[in-house]
Amino acid sequence: MKTSSKRLLLVSLLATGLAGCSSLGDIGDSLSTGFGLWGRKDPLEQPAPLPVITQQVAVKAAWQASVGASGDYVFSPTELAGSVFAASNDGIITRLDADSGKVVWKIETGKKLSGGVGVGNGLVLVATSKGNVLAHDLDGKAVWETKVSSEVLSAPQAAEGVVVVRAADGRIFGLDTKDGKRKWIYQRELPTLSVRSHAGVLVSRGAVFAGFAGGKLVAISLLNGVLGWEASVSQPRGATELERIVDITSLPVLDGKQVCAVAYHGKVACFDVTNGNPSWSRELSSITGLTIDNAYLYVSDAKGAVHALDKSSGASIWKQDKLFNRRLTTPVVKNGKIIVADLQGYVHLLSREDGSFLGRAETDGSAVGAAPLLVGQNALVQTRNGGLFALAVE
Repeated sequence: MKTSSKRLLLVSLLATGLAGCSSLGDIGDSLSTGFGLWGRKDPLEQPAPLPVITQQVAVKAAWQASVGASGDYVFSPTELAGSVFAASNDGIITRLDADSGKVVWKIETGKKLSGGVGVGNGLVLVATSKGNVLAHDLDGKAVWETKVSSEVLSAPQAAEGVVVVRAADGRIFGLDTKDGKRKWIYQRELPTLSVRSHAGVLVSRGAVFAGFAGGKLVAISLLNGVLGWEASVSQPRGATELERIVDITSLPVLDGKQVCAVAYHGKVACFDVTNGNPSWSRELSSITGLTIDNAYLYVSDAKGAVHALDKSSGASIWKQDKLFNRRLTTPVVKNGKIIVADLQGYVHLLSREDGSFLGRAETDGSAVGAAPLLVGQNALVQTRNGGLFALAVE
């Protein structure tokens, strides 16, 4: 079989069999692959019907706004000092008042965006599928523009004078917040076949934490991009390239002395944050990721179940499996409730104690790709069709 034919076959098999990935994009342009989050028609992959529940917790819309459609990308809002910032594929960046949803300003960048929005060090940051990184100030005025090696599918992050940008080709760039000039670059080879993911980086404590294809988790210096440590969340297994995919396609989480991550087709694992030594691991596959609180680690798995694990050992606490194939976002925790959204725009509230359903809210019927954002008493979700909903949870 010719190489090009083999590539197309692998891409076709991957897109059909793994239709739960949280990343999007053109299929077949490279060995990296985008999966259909926004509504595959394969009957074997249809979402489970909504379970009938008793609404125990009131959820109401505090406000809603239109910020522009996401296209084939995943955009997530962010918050800073009482304002919410959101971006869309058509190049619009919007700043809104976090309490009322009133638009403070709205600008058109003139470019099709693919990653955003990040806020930090006085900058509002977005990026394009051509690798352009755009920086504006908090009033919406353009500050600088620079270019990295390939498309950017996640929100750039800024801290301590460095803008961190993750490109889809596996490179991570450290740019100067003043002018966008490159300060450092970290790069590694990707496997022959990998998931095209919108996962970015976690910047904390002077380090950049990032998961990669092949199940690797790394910690690099924010100052100079030097590798601090590398750990294996999961090892590739199986006879074929397809079976051996164990990519980390979501953000790691940091908690005290440990950092945790989860791989698709692999494991969830925690490591010592200072040296990468493993604490524990267990079999669990996830594309969208995990969150953590003072006792538990919560994971949305690849089949649509939500798990609560003991964060010190990985032992199972509970599992909610009635949202099968609903392509759940990363869960978040608020006031003892687990909040997770799905491909039809529903936002589900689960009990932290046993995973039972506490409530549900409806948005505009289109998919929510990124984790809900907690701002004050509200949980914010951005839908594919461009709705930004602030939900007040009792």
